[in-house]
Amino acid sequence: MANSSSTTVESSDSLRAFGAALKTFRERALLTQEQLAERLNYSHASVASVEQGRRMPTLVFVERAEEELDAFGVLRAMVRHVGRQRGLAVWFREWAQLEETAVGLCTYECRVVPGLLQTEAYTRAVMLNVPPPPTEEQLEQRIVARRARQDLLRRTPPIAFSFIVEESVLLRHTGGEEVTRELLGHLLACTEPWNVELQIMPQRQPYHAGTDGPMRLLETPERQWVGYAEGQKTGQLVSDRESVSVMQMRYAKMRSQALSPADSVELLQRMRGAL
Repeated sequence: MANSSSTTVESSDSLRAFGAALKTFRERALLTQEQLAERLNYSHASVASVEQGRRMPTLVFVERAEEELDAFGVLRAMVRHVGRQRGLAVWFREWAQLEETAVGLCTYECRVVPGLLQTEAYTRAVMLNVPPPPTEEQLEQRIVARRARQDLLRRTPPIAFSFIVEESVLLRHTGGEEVTRELLGHLLACTEPWNVELQIMPQRQPYHAGTDGPMRLLETPERQWVGYAEGQKTGQLVSDRESVSVMQMRYAKMRSQALSPADSVELLQRMRGAL
């Protein structure tokens, strides 16, 4: 990711400034963090992290805070200068913006566990393994950005999520056994909400429609579909209808080839028990 250390500092400062403004408006409204969290339909930990400048606010969070705190448009204006996407690769930022308002997200991964489902320890292990090694500031910035994206899993109205992950990704034990054990427990917890479906593609599968590599599909509020494909230091948004249709056909085929959601949960439980 092409971020200099000075950009990281500026991004951190902007986060702290936004957090301070949020706290000021909350106290002006005579609300505790817990009360504001309840009104925004976010966790207390999320509100606290935003106020402390440790978490990037999502656009949904900002809009709700604006309404609840009658913030005169200040929070909405400030968030434009908050470096939420500075922790994201340049080629991924447009896709991340589309995620904010998506009604459906489909993800197939054969390299790593999808970012939306990662634990912090797993994220650190992945990022530290891929050269060039990030500075501590860059690493923290990327982790904060990934944490912010994970708020999508708890968004209201909810997004319909479908994930297909190769079994080999989990068998790799990235970061070691402790990191993997925590990750498997986290994945099981992520499958509990009704709107999140996780399927494991078995390591032995002679018929596989995803051999061209990882892919993502997204449904917009206007019921249009777009795709995204990523490689080494590159990413491409796919909007051509014919190309998106091909991606949809491949993803649908993979859903039939992967283990069912129930069987995937059983596999995750067995893998965790074996560690």
